[in-house]
Amino acid sequence: MVDTLAPTESLRDVYTVSRLNREVRMLLEGSFPLIWLEAEISNLARPASGHWYFTLKDENAQVRAAMFRNRNRLLRFAPDNGMQVLVRARIGLYEARGEFQLIVEHMEEAGDGALRRAFEALRQRLDAEGLFAMERKQALPRLPRRIGVITSPTGAAIRDILTTLRRRFPGIPVVIYPVPVQGENAAPEIARMLKLAG
Repeated sequence: MVDTLAPTESLRDVYTVSRLNREVRMLLEGSFPLIWLEAEISNLARPASGHWYFTLKDENAQVRAAMFRNRNRLLRFAPDNGMQVLVRARIGLYEARGEFQLIVEHMEEAGDGALRRAFEALRQRLDAEGLFAMERKQALPRLPRRIGVITSPTGAAIRDILTTLRRRFPGIPVVIYPVPVQGENAAPEIARMLKLAG
């Protein structure tokens, strides 16, 4: 029996493995610009070349990644296995093995790690300025002498705040600093009132 679905030899476009991998690489690189990806690092290797090779994974999948020396030396933290990171990467195919991979251009800590690092940097800066020195600390009075509230003067929130303050601190004066709490002017107005109230 003759296979009637098989094309004749003259109609066949026969690929080599090299050509296939090259064309797939070009397709991947042309279809995806730099992308942002949040993932966990695993299998981190730092060979003598200075390049880093690792896996980026979530609970359902993983992808190989590389970050070359000229990029990883710019990092301000030391990535490690198990760390949650946010990366900007380009997608590629390592032609010699036909393996899909990410080439990481930028990396930063994500989630709790980034917040913890930012908090620690702020704490160290304030400590260096002497703001935590014992001689700067003042004793707190047992009760406040006056209470300032920075909020919108027309909302349910201010009524709840005033009711609670009257119940807990009767007789203590309350100063309301009116500000918008929504919209693009809210943040600068709140900051201005904080300075004024301070």
